[in-house]
Amino acid sequence: QVQLVESGGGLVQAGGSLRLSCAVSGRTSSGYAMGWFRQAPGNEREFVAAISRNGGLTYYADSVKGRFTISRDNAKNTVYLQMNSLKPEDTAVYYCAADASAIPWRDEVRYEYWGQGTQVTVSS
Repeated sequence: QVQLVESGGGLVQAGGSLRLSCAVSGRTSSGYAMGWFRQAPGNEREFVAAISRNGGLTYYADSVKGRFTISRDNAKNTVYLQMNSLKPEDTAVYYCAADASAIPWRDEVRYEYWGQGTQVTVSS
């Protein structure tokens, strides 16, 4: 069983930065493709970024491309989401997800394990 715990959320002004972390336990993170998703109030959960097991492949939603960077440190069993140039529309609960797959999926239904989420609020 894999447990995921997100941290690093908070309140930031527009234009600021935050780094989210997702700690993986129960299994070594190197066996899992990882994704970040977000859900704003009244909206469906949406894909943000994904990374392959060894970090060699990354994918981003168009809305965050060039501003967000997903990375991982398998020695620390941790996945990160560096968020720069934040906008009010980035406000959401951010979730990390894991799947025992070689492919970093964009589709949330592909992911087997989910964290509880961390709130990110960007003020204008």
